[in-house]
Amino acid sequence: MLKKLKKNYFLLISTFFILYFFFNLLSGQRGLISYFEKKQILNGLQYQEFTLINQIKDLDFKNSLLSDNLDLDYIETLIRERFLFGKDNETIYIIKKND
Repeated sequence: MLKKLKKNYFLLISTFFILYFFFNLLSGQRGLISYFEKKQILNGLQYQEFTLINQIKDLDFKNSLLSDNLDLDYIETLIRERFLFGKDNETIYIIKKND
């Protein structure tokens, strides 16, 4: 048995190394499975970053409408939404007096 082991020593060692590198290729912190998991996390974080940037831009725009130069249409929209003045799809008639 020992003679066979000595004779096939190179074959055993090379088989061990091949199996070791194959399992480390697939698993582990730097493996293929971990790569796809990290890629999926990266895509999720990029999407989250995109939505947060859009929210920041929207809030900056709304903040600019409420600065020194007031936009009366936007303020009217805010009052209607927050204090429930008027309803959706309503028709507004403006009656002006002729002097």
